[in-house]
Amino acid sequence: MFSRRPDSLPTAETALPGRDAPLQISGQHLVSGESMHPPFPEGFEYIVLGLGCFWGAERLFWQTPGVHVTAVGYAGGITPNPTYEETCTGLTGHAEVVLVVYDPARLSLDQLLGLFWEAHDPTQGMRQGNDQGTQYRSAIYTTDEAQLQAARQSRDAYQHALNARGLGDITTEIRALETFYYAEEMHQQYLARNPNGYCGLKGTGVTCPLPA
Repeated sequence: MFSRRPDSLPTAETALPGRDAPLQISGQHLVSGESMHPPFPEGFEYIVLGLGCFWGAERLFWQTPGVHVTAVGYAGGITPNPTYEETCTGLTGHAEVVLVVYDPARLSLDQLLGLFWEAHDPTQGMRQGNDQGTQYRSAIYTTDEAQLQAARQSRDAYQHALNARGLGDITTEIRALETFYYAEEMHQQYLARNPNGYCGLKGTGVTCPLPA
């Protein structure tokens, strides 16, 4: 998790070729027992979030009331159906991310985004702490226009809070989700399988203001 990786994204010409078939996983969440694959319950929504290493990030979200199910994977890049090893080369273009399926009646999108901002440092560019490389970049991949606008508004509010504390500019990538690729079984709910495993989450200590 600590090897230094390239700090620039590959092009279509330099990205790894990947494969046609997706990686095979059981699809059952180890902690909740819920399905990590759609269809999800009616009225539930999902968003894909990158906070650096996806092990600790996934645990943060599966422990959050109102979250129905989580899964770790890869998004935002070029290579189809990448492996963990390929993503760690920096040559797939993907970020390590968490698919978060939530009940908006119990957990609002603004609350979820606030948790996202506060749980990591979104000003670090292509790294999180000691984890360096494009796969560790901060990212929000949205599934509809309302999510996209809410993410941008939340970013602007958090930037104002960071500025007030003399901290830097947010580098978080915010755009519509193209494809979410599920990571290998061993990475799903990794910290439930390995309770003493590595968690790289570390926030700025700045609270994200919620809309009035």
